Amino acid sequence: MPIELISGAIGLILTLLIFSYLIGDNPLFRSAIYIFIGVSSGYAAVVVWQYVLMPKLFQPLASSTDPSQLVFLVIPLVLSVSLLAKLSPRISWLGSFAMALLVGVGAATALSGAVVGTLIPQSRAAMNAFASLNFSDLLEGVVMLAGTVLTLIYFQFSAKRAADGSVRRNVIIEILAWGGRVFIAITFGVLFAGVYMAALTAMLERLSSVINFVKPLLGL
Repeated sequence: MPIELISGAIGLILTLLIFSYLIGDNPLFRSAIYIFIGVSSGYAAVVVWQYVLMPKLFQPLASSTDPSQLVFLVIPLVLSVSLLAKLSPRISWLGSFAMALLVGVGAATALSGAVVGTLIPQSRAAMNAFASLNFSDLLEGVVMLAGTVLTLIYFQFSAKRAADGSVRRNVIIEILAWGGRVFIAITFGVLFAGVYMAALTAMLERLSSVINFVKPLLGL
């Protein structure tokens, strides 16, 4: 049996299992989800082993003769092994330091990436737009600058306690924050539309694959 026929049959079965969710949550749909999660986890484990652990940890440990290099290799090995302690509640504290280090480095990397890769270039692009004498460029710059400033003001949470005991923000800040909510809503709408279009494209591709697979079997 050709490999194309086998892969096509597997794709057809999995597609039908996923589409069975249209009649409600059922064991067939859950089976497809479990297969997807298992395959994804297995693929991720193989990638980590093949491209991270083996070439950057175990092979250097086996071949290195430099004591200073061995120290720098043993430290990540010990931290990685200590994370396995999280599997047991009794000794989970052994992995707390490695987990804290992992979360801290990840948060710092994400924050610096957001500032350097998004906030600063967006602010610079908004300011550069004002250097142009073209009306469309000026309008684009005004919208970009207003969206950046108003969105940042929306996340300004300082407030004063009123005479009646309630906590309220300044009226001007509240109005500007409402403008920030408008920009955030527009952004979420655009992102949702993009995700929806991507999902719709994937569904049409899957239906097309199913039709092209079934046609020869039916003699059409």
